[in-house]
Amino acid sequence: MRWAQLLGPLSRSTETDLTAWFAELSQSAAQASSCEFAMLGGRLSATPGLAFFAGYQAALRALVPTAPAGIGAFCLTEKRSSKAADIHTQLQAGKITGQKDFVIAGNAAQWLLVIAREDAPQHPCPLRAVVVSTAHPNLRLQTRPALPLIPDIAHSHVQFDQVPCDILAGDGWQDYSKAFRTLEDGHVLAALCAWLYGHSLLDRWPQDLQLQLIALLAGLKESLQQPCNTPATHLLLGSLIAQFARLQNPISQALTTYSSPDTTLMWQRDKAVLDLATHARIRRLEVALSALALI
Repeated sequence: MRWAQLLGPLSRSTETDLTAWFAELSQSAAQASSCEFAMLGGRLSATPGLAFFAGYQAALRALVPTAPAGIGAFCLTEKRSSKAADIHTQLQAGKITGQKDFVIAGNAAQWLLVIAREDAPQHPCPLRAVVVSTAHPNLRLQTRPALPLIPDIAHSHVQFDQVPCDILAGDGWQDYSKAFRTLEDGHVLAALCAWLYGHSLLDRWPQDLQLQLIALLAGLKESLQQPCNTPATHLLLGSLIAQFARLQNPISQALTTYSSPDTTLMWQRDKAVLDLATHARIRRLEVALSALALI
């Protein structure tokens, strides 16, 4: 996908149904890389929530390129905990049993990427990543009430009862859970930067701010082409997150001065999604700096 397409004028999608919107985006980004998918999704999204969702889906595709078609969701949290020690969903004989909380867009998902525990002596990794279809009758999804943050993207609770799955190679924690955090941070930031950049064009923000958003997008595209589990990649991503943080005052001022009150309120409401898991982000940067002998 050419930069001219990502940076030039684009019309936002008017589709409000999540499944139809995702199908529309997928068709438009058929030949795109994961980062290009996230950025195009941000440009086409009417809300920060949809932009977040585009980045989230792009991160899943980057993590599992062989995943089924359609909307996916990452399933880690159990009883409000995302710690490895608190994962109790069991994988036995190719089937999973257990439950997961906070499944993003679970009501629209066709497949789930689930972290489960396999206490089998032949496997050195106790946590495994598996893919399951939401169409199986032993899988039950329950949509939860909307949250104040990105309320247009629903979340669900899911319960598994001996649901068949495809087991992915590797360590479920290191190769999937931790890797997804890195990929999600980068792709969601790319999508939300693209959403802001789109508004900067529509609402004629100062050119200097537009150029700084473009620089961020270029940096994210380069960073997300690198292996997601290396200290250098973590340092690149950390630097871009810090750069975006320094733009918050100019962005708020531009929204207040040039954009509509609705746009400003949406951003003020939903931008906090970028602050989730801040502690893990800081720790990841510290480890990267130490590994590169920079501290």
